[in-house]
Amino acid sequence: DVQLQASGGGLVQRGGSLRLSCEVSGLIFEDHAIGWFRQAPGKEREGISCVSSSVGSTYYANSVKDRFTISRDNAKKTVYLQMNDLKSEDTGVYYCTVRRFICLPTIKTSEYNYWGQGTLVTVSS
Repeated sequence: DVQLQASGGGLVQRGGSLRLSCEVSGLIFEDHAIGWFRQAPGKEREGISCVSSSVGSTYYANSVKDRFTISRDNAKKTVYLQMNDLKSEDTGVYYCTVRRFICLPTIKTSEYNYWGQGTLVTVSS
């Protein structure tokens, strides 16, 4: 079974940093792109970043560009999301997800196949 385990969320002050991790199992990690989405209370799930498989191309939503950095460690089958200069609007449940090979700059939920359980990020003002 494909499993994605997101972790690293928590409570942080505005302007602070967090690093999320997504550990993947049950598939050939190197052949898959990984995406990060978030969902704020009462809002739709929003695609914020993705990293492709072997070529490693990355995309970011405008709302997080220049603040968030996605990376992957194929040996550990893990993808990271470094989040800096956090804002109150970054609050939400963060999910990682997977699709074959490359990610698309659109980062839409319909483009992805499997989802983890999410990790909560709360940014206090």
